[in-house]
Amino acid sequence: MIQANDLKSWQQKAQAQTEILLAHLMPSENDVPEKLHEAMRYVTLGGGKRLRPLLVLAASELGEADQDAVGQAMAAIEMLHVYSLVHDDMPAMDNDSLRRGKPTCHVKYGEATALLVGDALQTQAFDVICRPTALPAARQLQMAATLARASGSLGMAGGQAVDLDNVGKAMTQAALEQMHSLKTGALIRAAVALGALACPDLGETDLARLDGYAQKLGLAFQVIDDVLDCEADTATLGKTAGKDADNDKPTYVKLMGLAEARAYAETLVADAVAQIEPFGEKAAHLRQLAEFVTARKN
Repeated sequence: MIQANDLKSWQQKAQAQTEILLAHLMPSENDVPEKLHEAMRYVTLGGGKRLRPLLVLAASELGEADQDAVGQAMAAIEMLHVYSLVHDDMPAMDNDSLRRGKPTCHVKYGEATALLVGDALQTQAFDVICRPTALPAARQLQMAATLARASGSLGMAGGQAVDLDNVGKAMTQAALEQMHSLKTGALIRAAVALGALACPDLGETDLARLDGYAQKLGLAFQVIDDVLDCEADTATLGKTAGKDADNDKPTYVKLMGLAEARAYAETLVADAVAQIEPFGEKAAHLRQLAEFVTARKN
């Protein structure tokens, strides 16, 4: 059984691996246009939980993974995630001035550059995930398609649109969960799927079990995000606390109450862990990452 300190050591190594991959796979700030590349590296390097790359890596431990494909997927999904944060923080969206404990991209570099940073990171993600590996071409194409679906109008971007359309409105739990299954959950599901797809020996039954895990985990992550927005301070979060309440956004805390929302997240995590029981100890890091979601402070 993997202990908590072993998980922490694995997380630190995986986060360091992600940092190296991102630094290597993004354009240098010395390349033209220098300001754009500097801003891309500013928002991407040196911060964040790296949950999505960690999920890619943990899922890849279930089979005989192609390590080049795993590394490219880890970097690509983090680039997509960071692009979403850059755009989400802009004045037309959530209008936040702090992200990962430092000024947001539009505050430091201006709105036009921030818009281009998001655009460039999104396309860079697909450049990276399409680079040659030893995987069968059809499998690698499936990885690229998974990433595309998770980030578009039927995934993350669509969820953000629903969120913006419902500011100040009451939402049922079913509607709230549908929104967050797109806005937050789609990229978490993609991360787990990408790690599994990098293992040519994992089949459709394995992928289905992992998708069940990821669906529950994605919802749990968002529920805890809503809880932390109420409970934690700005210094701990690394972003402005209380923004959801200030912006009158629909949240699980508003719908259920604080204690009930946290209890619901714990139930979702338990359901997620149950989905991956058939994988045994190979899924130890996936299991502990799920438990980390409810225990985290930011």
